[in-house]
Amino acid sequence: MDMVSRQLKRIGTLVLFGLFFSLTNAQTMETITLGGGCFWCIEAVFQDLKGVESATSGYMGGHIKRPAYREVCTGRTGHAEVVQVIFNSEILPLATLLDVFFTAHDPTSLNRQGADVGTQYRSCIFCETADQQAAAAEAIERWNASGTWSNPIVTEVAPAEEFYAAEDYHQQYYELNGEAPYCRAVIAPKMKKVHEAFAPLFNAN
Repeated sequence: MDMVSRQLKRIGTLVLFGLFFSLTNAQTMETITLGGGCFWCIEAVFQDLKGVESATSGYMGGHIKRPAYREVCTGRTGHAEVVQVIFNSEILPLATLLDVFFTAHDPTSLNRQGADVGTQYRSCIFCETADQQAAAAEAIERWNASGTWSNPIVTEVAPAEEFYAAEDYHQQYYELNGEAPYCRAVIAPKMKKVHEAFAPLFNAN
């Protein structure tokens, strides 16, 4: 075999390996969309989790196209403030991701998280697959049985709808505005609670 043939064979092997890696990686990447009050809070929790590729604040579950924040805030569009999470399920299993989600907010509070009141702040899980819906139902059953809360979970579980990314100034809000009053009073305590419960799951800052 001459040098050119050996180089072509080597290149072919590398290409095949690259395709195999891409296909394998694609099979482990999942998308799920979560709502648990103000999206700034949920985004702050998930963006630093190991295995999370991205956490994007936005809107889902409404009846108008391309809603703006000011419209969603009225509660009349039907949208929830959500965070779309793309994650590697081999590094961060869905069941664990959902445990973090249920720790990061109060899923027994209907259309409200603290002082944030309205259907846009409802607890919700928008699923891309039937397997995700089954996992969400199992997680709710497990958390209800845990006795963590005195009231039953009211989290909505539904198939994913069209996702609308929120305006740029909402993205990475806690990271960029950590000293703002809302961040210090609301988000920071949630972050502390979740970090204490799941410390090994977070990337070191």
